[in-house]
Amino acid sequence: MIARNVMSPAPLTVTPETRVAAAISKMAEARVSGLPIVDEGGEVVGMLTEGDLLRRSETGTEKHRSRWLEVLFGSSHSAAEYVRTHSQRVGDLMMGNVVTVAEDTPLEEVVSIMERENIKRVPVLRDRKLTGMISRFDLLRALAGALQPRGVPEAGDEAIHKALLSELDDKDWFRPRDISITVKDGVVTLSGVALDSLIRTALRVAAENIPGVNKVENEIQTLEPVVGFSIG
Repeated sequence: MIARNVMSPAPLTVTPETRVAAAISKMAEARVSGLPIVDEGGEVVGMLTEGDLLRRSETGTEKHRSRWLEVLFGSSHSAAEYVRTHSQRVGDLMMGNVVTVAEDTPLEEVVSIMERENIKRVPVLRDRKLTGMISRFDLLRALAGALQPRGVPEAGDEAIHKALLSELDDKDWFRPRDISITVKDGVVTLSGVALDSLIRTALRVAAENIPGVNKVENEIQTLEPVVGFSIG
């Protein structure tokens, strides 16, 4: 998957001159927690998120720093904080240096960016112009679609066995000499010994995900660590 496959197209936007009240109304009506801010040329210049609106003078939630902190951080810091909590223009509240992705950015890279930057949404661009947004909800929607059952061709026992071995081939926790796999009428039977219950579960999950499998019989025994064992 790439960004284009999961993004929400034609997202709502605001400009730096949009009034805060109008932006909040847009967010509430669309039930979104963030809006991209675009300039007159349609390029993304910032983001307005619900986090930018938590500390506001209207709700009495602005921070009140002690005098010594004002001395420590300087008057410029206090002035900037005043602007964020009192200004009625979106441009004064927005988060600059917006992280964006292109339409053909692999989804794995998009998720890595969101994790690394600790952000909940990312604008999607084509030729520097906004074409969509990817939020965590969009990722959940893509996952839900991928989890929907789809018709699969009939798979014989031999094909199931071969597919499962292929899936497990590069897994460092799979030890073929310790695990026996048999398939009959679409029922996979796992037997043998695994180091712990997590490996036992991983083997069951791998088998369940093979197309054509009707049931998994997990008979694997585990070798849990022995506590307090002594000789003599």
